[in-house]
Amino acid sequence: MQHEVLYRPTYSLALVRLAPGEAVIAESGAMVTMRGGVTIETGMRGGLFSALKRKVLGGESFFLNTFRAQGTPGEVGFAPPIPGDIHPHELSGGTLLVTSGCFLASAADVQLDTQWGGAKTFFSREGLFLLRATGRGLLLLSCYGAIHKVTLAPGERYTVDTGHVVAFTDGMGYAVKRVGGLTSTLFSGEGLVCEITGPGDLYVQTRSLDAFLSWLVPKLPGKSS
Repeated sequence: MQHEVLYRPTYSLALVRLAPGEAVIAESGAMVTMRGGVTIETGMRGGLFSALKRKVLGGESFFLNTFRAQGTPGEVGFAPPIPGDIHPHELSGGTLLVTSGCFLASAADVQLDTQWGGAKTFFSREGLFLLRATGRGLLLLSCYGAIHKVTLAPGERYTVDTGHVVAFTDGMGYAVKRVGGLTSTLFSGEGLVCEITGPGDLYVQTRSLDAFLSWLVPKLPGKSS
């Protein structure tokens, strides 16, 4: 399986080239283009219970699409619903925890499940559950804005706004805390932040959809307009 990401970082398009017999799994509605001997199957990957967990707890699609090259090579193009980057991540037996809405597509050998984030995540944008990606193969992450990767040494701490976390290596410390005192939390515009502790890799998006919506919604005309 080969891939490339075009038009980064604002309007990214991921092209995945499949050899005969290879398959890629994608979120519902993620496909932009398709050519060659590619077939599509829609189903509840992992069964009903796993699909429900991804939808209700992880914030992902109930149904996933499987694109498979039948007999001849094929190519599928994927893009997220909002402007931003696509980050190709190669899983090699490890586990990556992905926040809600940031999964775009993956190789068929990548297993997807939900993981309890603990009560410490209750007030974070990511909520109580994270998407757990394990196995081997390509994993495509989407984001709003560009991707900023931070590699942390053992015990090293890094603070990031909750609305900017995309994914991080399983096993890293993850705690939600106030940015300062009560006044700062309520009126600074920062609210709650995540403190990530190494070792591992952290993927951050340079823009926050929540922040954009907070700016946009008050400017929308009301019904009387």
